[in-house]
Amino acid sequence: MKRLKAVIGTTNAKKELELRTRLAELPLDLLPYPKGVTPAPEQGASFRENAIAKALHLARATGHPAIAEDSGIEVDALGGRPGVFSARYAGPDATDEENNIKLLRELEGVPDDKRTARYRCVIVLADRDGALVEADGTVEGLIARKPRGHHGFGYDPLFIYPSAKGTFGELGPKVKEKVSHRAKALEEFIPKVADFLKSLPEED
Repeated sequence: MKRLKAVIGTTNAKKELELRTRLAELPLDLLPYPKGVTPAPEQGASFRENAIAKALHLARATGHPAIAEDSGIEVDALGGRPGVFSARYAGPDATDEENNIKLLRELEGVPDDKRTARYRCVIVLADRDGALVEADGTVEGLIARKPRGHHGFGYDPLFIYPSAKGTFGELGPKVKEKVSHRAKALEEFIPKVADFLKSLPEED
């Protein structure tokens, strides 16, 4: 199977570590996000559009295929918001805490059984011409009434994983890495990338 150099399309250190750990089984030489390359603006109407745009942007900037993902949380009582605006829900430079506060404020008065939500992730491998491999994953849950736990990032302290009766913030990385939206997307993504690499001609 041919080895491939690919750029990891995230500046989030925790996401980068998770991707490096999970993709270690593939014959990929993973390059860090290049210095001096401004991230692609997230202007898509879906996680898929944003993931492809990010990967294309990096592939064209570096000359190497790129792996990028877009993910966020969809809350049913809010019509699917924050969705693609998850990282900037409370403003362009919002912190995780500010986003969580806004989400809780918008859910004031919503009963527990109506606080259903899901984390969604789309991950893409693309070259300068377009997407080569795509995968997506979701995990269903509920939004807590206040932050619980200090693990993870984003909305993890609010996202209750029902079968474990705790938030991702309480359950910690070992559980999250097995059941999260990103974990499920990667479960689909890894064999697809392996098949893609097998299809590439070996270099002389």
